[in-house]
Amino acid sequence: MKQRAKELKERQSAAEALQSVLDKIASLDEPDKKNAERIHSIVMGVAPSLAPKLFYGSPAYANADGKPVLFYQERARFKARYGNLTFFGPAQLDDGTMWPTSYAITELSSADEKVVAELVRKATGQL
Repeated sequence: MKQRAKELKERQSAAEALQSVLDKIASLDEPDKKNAERIHSIVMGVAPSLAPKLFYGSPAYANADGKPVLFYQERARFKARYGNLTFFGPAQLDDGTMWPTSYAITELSSADEKVVAELVRKATGQL
């Protein structure tokens, strides 16, 4: 909560927010670092309209209203065996009356990267 309060207090420019995300990714241990780098690359390639920012200290990507659409929660933070790629309400992943919004990731294969790219496209209304 303290991290989130600090983030809200510090209004950053887009460049500063991007640098904060890149610094956070660089500070992660493997395999979180590699996963976060790949997710960042995918998001920036597929949905450059999303703005990188930190969300509770984790790499996140927000829409034009500043609301997080997705974020990667590193496994080390909670001593879990996998990281989480989580999508929020602004993500347009609707599929009937029930659909997944969080994905466990141990490592990203090339097939997984394609799935993440499709999820990001769908989340941002590009499908």
